[in-house]
Amino acid sequence: MVRSIDRAEELAQDALVIALAEWPKTGVPPNPGAWLMTTAKRRAIDWLRRDRMRERKHEEIARELDDASDSGAIETAMDDDLGDELLGLIFTACHPILSPDARAALTLRVIGGLTTDEIARAFLTSEPTIAQRIVRAKKTIAKAGLRFEVPRGVERASRLPSVLEVIYLIFNEGYAATAGDDLVRPGLCLEAQRLGRILAGLMPEDAEVLGLLALMELQASRLATRIGPDGALVPLTEQNRARWDHLLIRLGLDALARAEALGGEGPYVLQAALAACHATAHQAANTDWLSIAGLYDRLRVVMPSPVVDLNRAIAHSMAFGPDAGLVLLDEIADADALRNYAPLPAARGDFLFRAGRLAEARSEFEAAAKLTRNAREAAFLRARADACMLSR
Repeated sequence: MVRSIDRAEELAQDALVIALAEWPKTGVPPNPGAWLMTTAKRRAIDWLRRDRMRERKHEEIARELDDASDSGAIETAMDDDLGDELLGLIFTACHPILSPDARAALTLRVIGGLTTDEIARAFLTSEPTIAQRIVRAKKTIAKAGLRFEVPRGVERASRLPSVLEVIYLIFNEGYAATAGDDLVRPGLCLEAQRLGRILAGLMPEDAEVLGLLALMELQASRLATRIGPDGALVPLTEQNRARWDHLLIRLGLDALARAEALGGEGPYVLQAALAACHATAHQAANTDWLSIAGLYDRLRVVMPSPVVDLNRAIAHSMAFGPDAGLVLLDEIADADALRNYAPLPAARGDFLFRAGRLAEARSEFEAAAKLTRNAREAAFLRARADACMLSR
């Protein structure tokens, strides 16, 4: 309506402040979302009038909203057939006028609610870079005078890859929190899974949509076992697999089977296949590391990334021994994206530990502990460093 993300954020904040003042006195309204939308839009009308924006379209909007009741009998500007407001917003924000990186950053910040720091760590880049990316995206949208509307048909399909990326980044921040005291943020995982299920229902013949859904369901099946009773991180190889959510595993395997039946060979389908290798191993010792290593070999072709290469090195270390993993780590050690990335020295520490090079392993674990921003993960890495001393 106002064609300015900054202004829309201000109006939303105004509505929330008014609610904080009113609701304790009057009670929470039957439809809180509609109440907030009505309040924000009426503030928008006041702003439009103050700034003498008297175009016919704005006058029509103002008249319609002035006639609306406080009960929330207002239609949102999002006239879509997706059936979910948040999903509609994500499609809307992933506008082709922005670069793919800018779309993801802006959507994660404005729609997903992630902080600039969380987004920066997800993209393996600096916080100022992400902040500048978001500012430029807002300016681009404002300069173009875009009206945010949910796309349809071909235009919707063209935005799908960006939407999938955003949903998975939200899931990942829930599965492995980049900062703070919590290792996991289950609420983010649940929201990403919910959006993935809606998409799969809308696009049941899209292999990558099914692949993403399968990946999230399979990974989420392990959430309850990733943290021990003391709040410490529990590695995948030490988790109690009997406590994994087997309903989610069945749902994930079913979605993966449908994706593969459609001929899916994309990044999300391959990552789901990797997750399935772990989900179907009833004991850590039964994990098919040879298949996992082969899947990573294929994944790095369709989705070249230093992080994929790092995970490939881990898989090869498990399949062919720690020395094989160390060789692959040496090949990516100077990658800019992995500079100050805690999982890199953590992986090297694990390989060295298994190779019996305990003093070197301890040094790597200590370095990784200093790099991570997550308190629980840092404690886990320091414990591994201490274990190197005990094993000597």
